[in-house]
Amino acid sequence: MGRILGTIYGIVVYVFFLGTFLYAIGFVENVVVPKSIDAPGAPGAGGLSAIALLVNAGLLGLFAVQHSVMARPAFKRWWTRMVPKSVERSTFVLFASLVLALLCWQWQPIAGAVWTVTEPGPAYALQGISWFGWGLVLVSTFLISHFELFGLVQVYARLRGRELPEPKFRTPGLYRYVRHPIYLGFILAFWFAPVMTVGHLIFAVATTGYILIGIWFEERDLMAQFGERYRRYRDQVGMLLPFKKLPSAQRSGEAQVSPE
Repeated sequence: MGRILGTIYGIVVYVFFLGTFLYAIGFVENVVVPKSIDAPGAPGAGGLSAIALLVNAGLLGLFAVQHSVMARPAFKRWWTRMVPKSVERSTFVLFASLVLALLCWQWQPIAGAVWTVTEPGPAYALQGISWFGWGLVLVSTFLISHFELFGLVQVYARLRGRELPEPKFRTPGLYRYVRHPIYLGFILAFWFAPVMTVGHLIFAVATTGYILIGIWFEERDLMAQFGERYRRYRDQVGMLLPFKKLPSAQRSGEAQVSPE
């Protein structure tokens, strides 16, 4: 019964995450959803104010703290003393989705255009790059196992009574050219807007800053987990800009010998 309940829990959490994520896309892109990041008709929408700044800073800070703390290995070791290991990832996804939903619900739009692109060609290009960013996020999750990232693989393995194999270091597809394509996709989605309001700019700056800090913590954990393999990968592949560097010995003209 516990395995069945855990599986149902994982599925419900995934559906909730998916709905929240789709809403967040509409929120950032100012489409479909009743209240978006700019929302000119939303209660409290207006110019720059201390209340709006405090509320938005609190929401962004809560999002950053939740992600940073719950993603750390030390927290996971402590947390799985109280919750089954099979639902640890689903629980992380649940809390992350709740915080994201709260951010979209309580965000205080701040009017005032930082830039406005009115020419149809450049405006469509910017909008297209932003949508491309969302697509990059989605594709990148599937390259590294989308359903494991959001907890479904774990609960299904528990349902079948199977142990998950130890994580292996892989660089599939885009990961051969950029270490963090998911974060790159978010940055493209947040920054490439034909109309950039003050509120949207604050959101973009804060989330980009968090991404850079998050990468530092994440790569520290990955180096602790995979050691020299990840260190070499970090030295040879760009963090957010897609490029590959030759190993230092190849750059200096030395021969490379692959280990058998």
